[in-house]
Amino acid sequence: MDGKQRRNIKPGLLVEIVLKKDQRSGELTEGVVKRILTKSTIHPHGIKVMLEDGQVGRVKNILEEE
Repeated sequence: MDGKQRRNIKPGLLVEIVLKKDQRSGELTEGVVKRILTKSTIHPHGIKVMLEDGQVGRVKNILEEE
């Protein structure tokens, strides 16, 4: 599923994000969405979210549907 559209992302979903420090390497971090931080409906680099452990990054992959 596409992590560039806000409507696809909801708190509680398991996702892979890229953290700011990992943008060059593209290393992905897995976690559960706590909050959606991007206000716009679409973002070309992925919707920015906060994971339950407090890490912030842009959604690259949605791993599990609710």
